[in-house]
Amino acid sequence: MDRGVCGAVFFFKDAGKEITIASPKGGPAPIDPKSNEPENQTPATVRYYKDPDTIKRLANTVKLSSVDQKDFDTVFYPGGHGPMWDLPDDKESIRILESFNRAGKIMTLMCHSPVALKNVKGVDGDWLIRGKRVTAFTNGEESEAELTWVVPFLLEDMLRGRGANYMKGENWLPFVVRDGKLITGQNPASSVLAAQTVTDVFERMK
Repeated sequence: MDRGVCGAVFFFKDAGKEITIASPKGGPAPIDPKSNEPENQTPATVRYYKDPDTIKRLANTVKLSSVDQKDFDTVFYPGGHGPMWDLPDDKESIRILESFNRAGKIMTLMCHSPVALKNVKGVDGDWLIRGKRVTAFTNGEESEAELTWVVPFLLEDMLRGRGANYMKGENWLPFVVRDGKLITGQNPASSVLAAQTVTDVFERMK
């Protein structure tokens, strides 16, 4: 999980939305160490360390296996490098995303978490992201983070390889793409913009 999730959590929290935080194993959600470095601190991360409720929520996440799309209006996947290892083949994550898609509900994935879409299939049996406009952490951002040779594969390349219409903005600046009910954000800076996009979509659906 990266620093971007704090911005999204507080955006939804301040809007009075009910939030459930889940992770593959449940329990404490690990925070990307880079998010704690001084140069990566944001007003949202500073607020996080002063917010006992949010700290408690992130220390007591529910298991993905307990998540049923019928209980939720939408799903929001935060970023961080961890998803690159944790989510591509996670059966529960795949189940959740496929069920939300079948139900026609909004799905938002940020930064590195669009990797969770790698093995997700649509109702037609093809890759869900084939032909869809998506964004995610760019090859250039991975290079600037000096982690190109650490991650198991480059996310931008994977999405293109699955047939997605990959789009990107300037490195490290907010950039969000919406294709129907699928919303993706490029990097941590895109978190609040993505949360705002979700809210705007719901407002237009009323």
